[in-house]
Order: sequence, then structure tokens, then C-alpha cells
Amino acid sequence: MNISNIHFPDKPLFLAPMEDVTDPAFRLLCKRFGADMVYTEFISADALIRNVKRTEQKLTIYDAERPVAIQLYGREADAMVEAAKIAEEAGPEIIDLNFGCPVKKVAGKGAGAGLLRDIPKMLQITSEVVKAVKLPVTVKTRLGWDDDNRVIVELAEQLQDCGIAALAIHGRTRAQMYRGDADWSLIGEVKNNQRMHIPIIGNGDVTTPEGAAECFDRYGVDAIMIGRASIGRPWIFAEMKHYLTYGEWMKPLLFEEQKAIIKQQVLDSVNWLDERRGIIHTRRHLASTPVFKGIPNFKETRIAMLRAETLEELFKILDSVLEQEVLL
Repeated sequence: MNISNIHFPDKPLFLAPMEDVTDPAFRLLCKRFGADMVYTEFISADALIRNVKRTEQKLTIYDAERPVAIQLYGREADAMVEAAKIAEEAGPEIIDLNFGCPVKKVAGKGAGAGLLRDIPKMLQITSEVVKAVKLPVTVKTRLGWDDDNRVIVELAEQLQDCGIAALAIHGRTRAQMYRGDADWSLIGEVKNNQRMHIPIIGNGDVTTPEGAAECFDRYGVDAIMIGRASIGRPWIFAEMKHYLTYGEWMKPLLFEEQKAIIKQQVLDSVNWLDERRGIIHTRRHLASTPVFKGIPNFKETRIAMLRAETLEELFKILDSVLEQEVLL
């Protein structure tokens, strides 16, 4: 499968862009475990063109994580074009446009999934960004604004006509947010539309190796994007790759191996930011990881872990969990 001139292996797996999740530390881990492409956190076009330092920091890319896509969101074509040019200078392989984020602070202001209520403006932004940069431009969006406006089949053709190189579709409407089940039937309908010739990337509720295999086989998508299931579990890509290749689960990582991966992520995040911010940035992973699932009476330890403010304090707690697991 190719996106423009970028070649991917059969049945590729991509790490979805997620705010406060897909920083360089996490992207590098996911790449290590088999992610075929990773995406930055989504970046505000308005903040980028205003030279907001925290936003500019999100443009950081390391060679070991390539290929990588920088994802932008905004509601005005001029700002998105200027931001795309800035992002292009950071040297990604792809510029991705976020027309799918459902949260109020984005969609409620007419950006992200909010543009599903203004399709002409979405198409204008897409067309102008495609013309403004030399890199391939891709789009990530949803089925539509709500159940009465599931427009993705027609919208996919319109976006393709704007010149995008690939389309990622999350199988929910904006109204659903992340509730209910993702509907892959419309993703499959887009993929099977004979007029479509760009790669179609499916996204939504793929949480197991069996689920990934089923989505490839049933809906024929060119790639699958893994989002929330990867939080605190970057090795999910290795599990899925193994299953897609051999039809069986890989040997589970040992508890000590899983914990070492989480500790490495914390260290990398601290090195990227600083001790305090790096620890805070990984708390979502610590809260979501399955590493500690099933350990008796873990609630108090979990609370202490999420309140820790120094590496010494946090790693002391993590090491005590290891000792507890060994004793069990």
C-alpha cells in the first residue's frame, strides 16, 4: 500500500493522533513495537502561526519514528495554509488535516469535526492546503455530524477531488463523540466505492488483534489506525502484527518487561519536557495501562502513582508493585 510515494507493508497499522498522548516519547515506543506510521498530537493552526512555544514544540520529529504525519486543525483556510507551510518545514512525510476531533473546544468553534457542518469550507481548506505544500496531504474525519447527516460516502469523493493522498475515517458521528460502537459499514462502503482510488484508513474500536484482522478482511481497508487501545500499551502493535502474520497471539510480555516499557516512556517524556511536566504528561498512560490489571488491592497504589511528582517517588512506587507481583 502506498500513500503518494510512501510505501507501507501489507495491512499496515498506524498510531492515531491524540492530544496529550502522541508525543515523541510515545510515538517512538509505538514505532519500536511495529507501528507503520505515527501522527503527532493535533496542532492548532492559529497557535502555530502565532509562534506559541508549546505548539511549536509539537513539531519535533525524530528520524527513528519516520514516517510521521503532522496533524493540523483550524477553521479558516488562510491560517491552515500558513500553518501547513510551517509544518512542512519541520520535515514530516505527510501533512494531515483534522476534520474529526469532536471535543467542544475544537468542534464547537468550527474546527475539527465542526467542519462537518460546513462542507464547502472543509473542501476549500483542503484544496488550498493541497495546492500550498509539496508534501502529500491527507484527511481524518468522521461519518458525519449526526445520524441524520452521515455524509461520508459523498464527502470522501469530494475530498479525493481536492487532491488528498489518503483518507482516514473514524466510524462515529460527531454527535456520538466516543459513545456507542463504531460503525465500520460506511467505512467499507467508502472503500468499495469504485470511484475511490486513494487509500482508506479505518479507525474506531479496534482494540484486539482479532478485531484488526476482522476489519481488514471484512471491510477491505488499506490500513487501520489504532487510538485509545494503545494508551499505556504501545506493544499492542506487536500483538496485532504477530496475529496478522501468524493467525495467533504472540507470547505475552512478562510483567517486568511491560513495566520496564512504561518506565522508559516516563524517562523519555521527562527528557523531552522536564521532570514535572514529563511525569504529568504520562499520567494518562499510567492510568490506562493494563500492566497492573488484576493486582489485588491496587487502588491506593494507583492513586499514589498518579500523584507522584518526581521520578524517584514514581519509580519507587513502580518498583514496589513489581515486588508485590513477584510475591504473588
